Amino acid sequence: MARIDGISDEEASFMTKRVFAAAAAQTGAVPDPLRIMAKSGGTMWGAGFFEIAIGRAKSVPERLKTLVCLKTASMVGCVF
Repeated sequence: MARIDGISDEEASFMTKRVFAAAAAQTGAVPDPLRIMAKSGGTMWGAGFFEIAIGRAKSVPERLKTLVCLKTASMVGCVF
């Protein structure tokens, strides 16, 4: 459970709703970290573009990128 309440669907702007819909299509539901990042538009867009850039990077194999993400999450104590 997050300490910060995220943005609800009613509070979200048009573009934020589109981002929420894309995330829900990929994961089945809108993740809470995305709702929290949406409180700051710059943070949400920055994280989104970073994810796109990481996904398009071809110099590192996909399996290694996934392993690095999991290791980083475990090191920083991410519950997601």
